[in-house]
Amino acid sequence: MTHPTSQIVTDALVLEPVAAQHFDVAFIGTTQPCPWPKAYGGDMVAQAAAAAMHTVTDGKVLHSMHSYFMRPVDIGAPVTYEVEVLRDGRGYATRQVRAFQNDKAAYTCLASFAAGEAGGRYAAQPAHDVPAPDSLPSAAAYLADREPGDGTTMTAESKEYWASGRSFDMRHLPGPVYLEVDGGSTPQQALWVKPFDALRPVDGLTDAQRDLAALAYVCDYTILEPVLRVLDLAWAQPGLVTASLDHAMWFHRPPAPGVLDGWLLYTQDAVAADAGRGVGHGRFFTPDGEHLATVVQEGMIRATPGGH
Repeated sequence: MTHPTSQIVTDALVLEPVAAQHFDVAFIGTTQPCPWPKAYGGDMVAQAAAAAMHTVTDGKVLHSMHSYFMRPVDIGAPVTYEVEVLRDGRGYATRQVRAFQNDKAAYTCLASFAAGEAGGRYAAQPAHDVPAPDSLPSAAAYLADREPGDGTTMTAESKEYWASGRSFDMRHLPGPVYLEVDGGSTPQQALWVKPFDALRPVDGLTDAQRDLAALAYVCDYTILEPVLRVLDLAWAQPGLVTASLDHAMWFHRPPAPGVLDGWLLYTQDAVAADAGRGVGHGRFFTPDGEHLATVVQEGMIRATPGGH
């Protein structure tokens, strides 16, 4: 098994400037390894966030992103992110980012940045009865005695990926949905998430920008799980095929320095499921209850024999 490390997410956030072909500024990023046929969607969301951040140099902070996934992206392959500078105002700035691979548009998003101003304050509160992360098993511990196959599509590679290959330790409440729906078909779940080790610096991004991009990266791993849970579907169920369709994320307040190196509570619920699609909703909280960000995602969920 690979040594668990957070370097996967920070490697994903490293972008190289290139000549723009379509819009104003362009960068190349590389998708990270995973055991599926195509790259993890969080690569594109986080890399697009990083690309947009590179073009906002007056201190404004990313506060929202709205994304569409148009085509699958190859694993371990370069993706070109072209950024269009739509507006630079006194209070807000807007960017469009479009990702290209193999000469085709694969992903697009709008990102908005705010200077911030004085105003009223309200923050949602998490449930007060969530067990501490140390009382819940890690993915590695949960899967330790489970063998590949045995009526599931789990392979040695996907077992290792879930256990140690995603940059973050993830601890589910109720139990996870890797091989079966552990904890029942409820429309809610929560996770504690924490990088396996402290996040590394990323060239061209401040630590605060890196932390927001890391939140965008990790949110996509599990946001459809409450929908899978309520439909009584597990990731390793034969015939299950999922794909991200669209994604929205709001960053309500920036994490304090070092917060992203520790545990965050990610509460999630299923909003809807029908016609081969499902919508999941999630919120990130610090351990002391500070509401950092909100996520909504719609995904394709196809559960038929053979995945067709």
